[in-house]
Amino acid sequence: MTGILLQMQATDSLLRVADSINRLANTPPAAQSISLFDLLKKGGVLMIPLGILSLIAIFFFIERFIAIRRAGRIENNFMNMIRDHIMNGNVTAARTLARNTDNPAARMIEKGIQRIGKPIDNIERSMENVGKLEIYKLEKNMIILSMVAAVAPMFGFLGTIAGMIQTFFNISVTSDITLGTIAGGIYVKMITSATGLIIGIFAYMGYSYLNAQIDKVINKMEAAAAEFIDILQEPTR
Repeated sequence: MTGILLQMQATDSLLRVADSINRLANTPPAAQSISLFDLLKKGGVLMIPLGILSLIAIFFFIERFIAIRRAGRIENNFMNMIRDHIMNGNVTAARTLARNTDNPAARMIEKGIQRIGKPIDNIERSMENVGKLEIYKLEKNMIILSMVAAVAPMFGFLGTIAGMIQTFFNISVTSDITLGTIAGGIYVKMITSATGLIIGIFAYMGYSYLNAQIDKVINKMEAAAAEFIDILQEPTR
């Protein structure tokens, strides 16, 4: 009787152990998480030039944005005041107004006022030359944003290629070709590609946006120049 009881207790213990093992086997693995900073650190040494490129893009975008926005500020009554001064024969006041107004269109108008009395073609040519210089100033440093947009993805791909070479070299040395080893090495090295693409995309978007703003400033300059020529021709009509 005692032997039967011991056998039953042993069987019950085995059943409990088997049930515990079954629960552990069916329990899903805990989700692993990693911070963004730790993820970026896994990208390797090429994350440093990528970080520098991102800072360069941010700096020059802000610098050009401020300069272009300032250049596009033209008072609505600026050309009306120029018209009134010229029509009243007060050329000096018109030139003073243009000189004291800090934007590309005003500098074009000032050059035109200096050439009053000469043929219209000469005036237009002088204003056009000033306009070209002003456009050059607006586009200064824009090439840097364009270069960042092109170079950042290349740095990212370079980091990925270098990482892949290192991963397969380690596999050849250790003969460890498990899926976990290969996938772990690949996903870490893809971080540089993703980072480079993100930087390149934002740099290109900033470059395109600033170009659109420059076009708006150019349109304002052309409109002001055309209106000034009309003012000069108005008394002869």
